[in-house]
Amino acid sequence: MKIIEVKDRNVTLIKYLLTVWESAVQATHLFLSADEIATIKRYVPQALTEIPHLIVVENELHIPIGFMGITEQHIEMLFIAREEEGKGLGKALINYGLEKYAVTDLAVNEQNPRAKGFYEHMGFEVYKRTEHDEQGNPYPLLYMRRA
Repeated sequence: MKIIEVKDRNVTLIKYLLTVWESAVQATHLFLSADEIATIKRYVPQALTEIPHLIVVENELHIPIGFMGITEQHIEMLFIAREEEGKGLGKALINYGLEKYAVTDLAVNEQNPRAKGFYEHMGFEVYKRTEHDEQGNPYPLLYMRRA
C-alpha cells in the first residue's frame, strides 16, 4: 500500500477513482437507489478534478484502491473500494490528513452507520445534524469534528 497526493488528474486516474467510488457507494450507501447512484456518479469526475487536495492509496500494482479529498482542513470525501474494506486504508488516509493538513471536520450521511462508527473510532464527534444533504436531497447529514 502506498499513499500519494495526486496533482495530475488524468482521465485514466479519474476512471479508476470512479470505479472505487461506485464500489464503495454500492457497499455503504444502501439508502440510495441505483438511479440515484447513477445520477450522482455523473458529478464525481468534476469533484475529483476540482478538489484542492486529492490523496490516493494504491495497491502493490499501483492501482488506486481508495482516496480522500480535502479542502482546507475539511475532509470532503473518503472512499475505499469494497473489496479493500477493513484493511486499515481508511485509517491510513485519515492519519495522513491529520498529519499533513491538520483535518478537523467532515460530514457523513446519517444513513451510513458504518462510516459514522469509523469516524467516531478515529476521534470525530457529531456536533450538528441537518435534515437534507448539501444538494437539498432528503438524506440527513451528520457534521463531525475531532474531539
